[in-house]
Amino acid sequence: MSTPHEIDPRAAGDPRNVYPSDEQFYMSDRPADCVLPEDRPRGGGGTPAPLKHRSTWATVGLIVCIVLVIAAGIALFP
Repeated sequence: MSTPHEIDPRAAGDPRNVYPSDEQFYMSDRPADCVLPEDRPRGGGGTPAPLKHRSTWATVGLIVCIVLVIAAGIALFP
């Protein structure tokens, strides 16, 4: 296994079996200054706004609506 990419040794002289190294392959379509700025920089950027939760009555109302839909389904389709 002296040749890369498991090339048949009998075909080693074939010009179609010339492969670039990993560095050459990945750098072939990149510009010379391939360092990109961060799109989401890390670090402090101020404190985020606190989370706003629904009120207790909104949660109770949601649960009551779900129970009513289930009860109506049972009552209408016995």
